[in-house]
Amino acid sequence: MMKSLETLKENIEKLKRDGVLLCAVTKTRSADEINMAIEAGITDIGENKVQEIIDKYPHVNNVRWHMIGHLQTNKVKQIIDKVDLIHSVDSLRLAEEIDKRAGQHGKPMNILIQVNPAMEESKFGIAGEDTGNLIKEILDKCPNVIIKGLMCMAPYFDDSEDTAVYFAAVKGLYDKYSGEINHERLDFTFLSMGMSHDFEVAIREGANLIRIGTAIFGEREYK
Repeated sequence: MMKSLETLKENIEKLKRDGVLLCAVTKTRSADEINMAIEAGITDIGENKVQEIIDKYPHVNNVRWHMIGHLQTNKVKQIIDKVDLIHSVDSLRLAEEIDKRAGQHGKPMNILIQVNPAMEESKFGIAGEDTGNLIKEILDKCPNVIIKGLMCMAPYFDDSEDTAVYFAAVKGLYDKYSGEINHERLDFTFLSMGMSHDFEVAIREGANLIRIGTAIFGEREYK
């Protein structure tokens, strides 16, 4: 793992982009594996499923937790006190539930709006043209939610260069709304784009938060 992580960081440095946050995707990984990654320098981890956060949380050393997978409204209450950033907000209904639970917890929750730039049926996220309206609705109705930026998953291509147009489209939305809307709870800090197979293209197109699993831990073994 140490060698994989060092190689990954070297590849990021070659892209000559400062300030890229590496979020290690720990889906199916054990608490011991996660703690090894933390010892190797990982500061942020991302989980796709609520149950995995609940199971691992008591056994993982000090780290920032990201919820990066689809989040059902009825499960928000289970992680509201555990995660630092929810990447996958794609509806006002989900934002309102996060707002409710964050208010009960007494601490605002940081979120990203998930955009689906190719409008793939297999992926969650809103259409690019709906981004502005959702941002405004959340700011208007969810006082315990802070919008920290946008997130997307590009379609998978054998040639990762083919993802560039989708990443560029979301970067355009990021630039547009970070400058167009002035609000105390709109703090565009993160553009979460790119995974193990396409992170280099994502960074080139403007990502400053990448979600990496395989390139750190190797291929997953599903049981």
